[in-house]
Amino acid sequence: MDRTVEIIGVPMDLGADRRGVDMGPSAIRYGGLSAQLETLSIPCRDSGDLAVPGPEEGESASDEGIQGEAKYLDETRIVCERLTERVETVREAGRFPLVLGGDHSIGIGTASGVADRSTGVLWFDAHADFNTPETTPSGNVHGMAVSAILGNGIFADREWAHVPNIAASNVALVGLRSLDPAEKELLMRSDVNTYTMTDIDERGITSVVREAIEAVTADTEQLSVSLDLDFLDPNEAPGVGTPVRGGVSYREAHAAMELVHTETKTELAGLELVEVNPILDESNKTAALACELAASALGETIL
Repeated sequence: MDRTVEIIGVPMDLGADRRGVDMGPSAIRYGGLSAQLETLSIPCRDSGDLAVPGPEEGESASDEGIQGEAKYLDETRIVCERLTERVETVREAGRFPLVLGGDHSIGIGTASGVADRSTGVLWFDAHADFNTPETTPSGNVHGMAVSAILGNGIFADREWAHVPNIAASNVALVGLRSLDPAEKELLMRSDVNTYTMTDIDERGITSVVREAIEAVTADTEQLSVSLDLDFLDPNEAPGVGTPVRGGVSYREAHAAMELVHTETKTELAGLELVEVNPILDESNKTAALACELAASALGETIL
């Protein structure tokens, strides 16, 4: 990493059912993120947190005349527009955006902010985040982020969400193990590259991640990486918004992030860490792990 890293906190939990991920940015900072990066001689600055509306200030988007449900969609739009603007400003200044969540709905704003040209996306997550308001069983927008970025359903004509410079064939979802039935059907009909935990079990994490990187960077100019900490098994990362058993191990997660650094031949445009929930964590274990994984993605190695 030859650029100054700028940390952007987004204390957002409106996209999820369970409260607590709004404290994720503070927990990750407390876990020693800046110090971790400074050991790599990476210049680091922290621009603080974006302002996020409280849940008492908004209503479900069912009042907006859309089909289905998307809770706090307008508030999510406001936050994502703010994040897009901040990320664009950071990149225009020649710095590298490191975004801390917050629930995964903020991934819409990060993707929009980095994708000024053709962009590949690596999305490490137990979930596909491929629902739309018509298919969602919960109405939670953090489960719609990838669909929003790709302009599925109602998101097609929402400029704050749909990112034209990101094509479905240039998105890879890695670590999948919890999909809703209708979401699964949408995903199977799409061009998105999918890698389940079964693929990782059968082929190994390094083979899968190398293939995913190649798939999303073969005809793009840069790469954006989104890491939901529920990518890991809850035994390794207990403090997450939506834990799912059967995730990757500590070493597998580090191997994946190390490959982001060593195997990416295009520019790394941005990195986000999301869904850390300190209320459910054990001695800030998950937040500290998020710091370690960010360092691996930005160049830290064992030797």
